[in-house]
Amino acid sequence: MANSIEEIREQLPGLSQRLFSKPNVIATGIGYKKVQGKKTGNLCIICSVITKVTAASLRENELIPKTISGIPTDILPTGAIHALASPKDRFRPSPGGVSIGHINITAGTLGCLVKKGNKLYILSNNHVLANSNKAVRGDIILQPGPHDGGTLSNDQIAKLSDFIPVRFEDEAGGCFITKAITGTFNFFARLTGSDTRLYQVNKGSKGNLVDCAIAEPFNKDDVINEILTIGSITGASEGVLDMKVKKSGRTTGHTEGIIDQVDATVRVNFGAGRTALFTDQLIAGPMSQGGDSGSVVLNNHDEIVGLLFAGSTNTTIINRIQNVFSELDLTLA
Repeated sequence: MANSIEEIREQLPGLSQRLFSKPNVIATGIGYKKVQGKKTGNLCIICSVITKVTAASLRENELIPKTISGIPTDILPTGAIHALASPKDRFRPSPGGVSIGHINITAGTLGCLVKKGNKLYILSNNHVLANSNKAVRGDIILQPGPHDGGTLSNDQIAKLSDFIPVRFEDEAGGCFITKAITGTFNFFARLTGSDTRLYQVNKGSKGNLVDCAIAEPFNKDDVINEILTIGSITGASEGVLDMKVKKSGRTTGHTEGIIDQVDATVRVNFGAGRTALFTDQLIAGPMSQGGDSGSVVLNNHDEIVGLLFAGSTNTTIINRIQNVFSELDLTLA
């Protein structure tokens, strides 16, 4: 039986594929098994399910085994996991933790300030700043977000600069013709100076690592390099199992939690029938609600460990900050 996180981590990708074939399973990750609601010291694979059902209502092959390849499992009912978004006030200068959003969304959270090269940017989620792939670079970002009363006439704070496209499971697979059309369109877009780009999304492709985007402030004086109720970020660190974490978000404000799972694979519902699979995620308990998407997650030393982007009534899903910085080539401001 596996007795270390390294042994379970090595087997987890293959085992996750098997577990995701079971009804209701929406996330798998490494955590400590609970018995009668109390955490034990035994590592296991935690299977998050939309709702817990009786064994009698399932076929034999639909049951989550008590162990898989010698590794114990545990079942955690979470409800559906949704990308988070919602709202509040106007701040100038704007710190991390306040309402922000693309002109065509409701509202999410301004994460923190970052740098790409020598330029300063605002960091948040793709679904907050880039409208879940629907935006065009240069689109206007409002603070507060539109749902909080942000308007084009009064509340423009930045323009969308870059984002990592989310690969949705329900979008059509790619083919040679699609690649050719996409490549031709993007070639002429570059020639004409257009920021518009097409992205080919392949069904069945590997999961996403991040839901992230950056926006360039129109005026550097309109933003401040600190997090509301927390203060300055002191550096970056890796999120690990049992780490105490905190965040400041637009809806629930300052909340704290514990990383209960690492190396998690999670299926996230983005609405309108679209779902996306994310891998190498951190999962904490109920420390967020809709509108907290884009919040940065910090440890007790005020070091950034992740970017919050999704959750349910009792879980919070977090991108590893190392993956966010790597994908967008960022550093802390």
